[in-house]
Amino acid sequence: MTQGFYHYLQQAWKKPDAKTLRERMIAWRKSPVFTKVEKPLRIDRARALGYKAKKGFVVVRVRVLRGGHRRPRPTTGRRGKRLHTRKNLKMSYQWIAEQRAARKFSNLEVLNSYLIGKDGIHYFYEVIMVDPERPEIKNDPSIKWIAKPENRGRVFRGLTSAAKKSRGL
Repeated sequence: MTQGFYHYLQQAWKKPDAKTLRERMIAWRKSPVFTKVEKPLRIDRARALGYKAKKGFVVVRVRVLRGGHRRPRPTTGRRGKRLHTRKNLKMSYQWIAEQRAARKFSNLEVLNSYLIGKDGIHYFYEVIMVDPERPEIKNDPSIKWIAKPENRGRVFRGLTSAAKKSRGL
């Protein structure tokens, strides 16, 4: 049986060309933490998560530092009972990246995100964001739900797929 173009793209991303990806990540490290990109790097993944090539959809590449999920020990200003640091942060790096992008672009709403690479220091995610005020979004039957006021701030309430996964749902 013959497969479509997106199938072969998906297979290619399972074993990416290490040299090309490494060169890209070197450039990404030098770029700002939040970078708007014209087109998604993994178009198959973006389309599967709801991205459309139309006005109102914005793709942002986010760089997140790895490590440091352990809470730091407080230095001063607490009694001994409150100095314990046995808890770890339960949020995934992907959820953290989505929240940071939502704070940076406060007029946009996070739809979804996916991993595009990681090196020894950083994770790199592409976050799909939607402008709920645009008429192209309000008139599109498949995405107009995001323009409703009850869906504002969904990433902070743990309603994106990465957040639901972190919450164990």
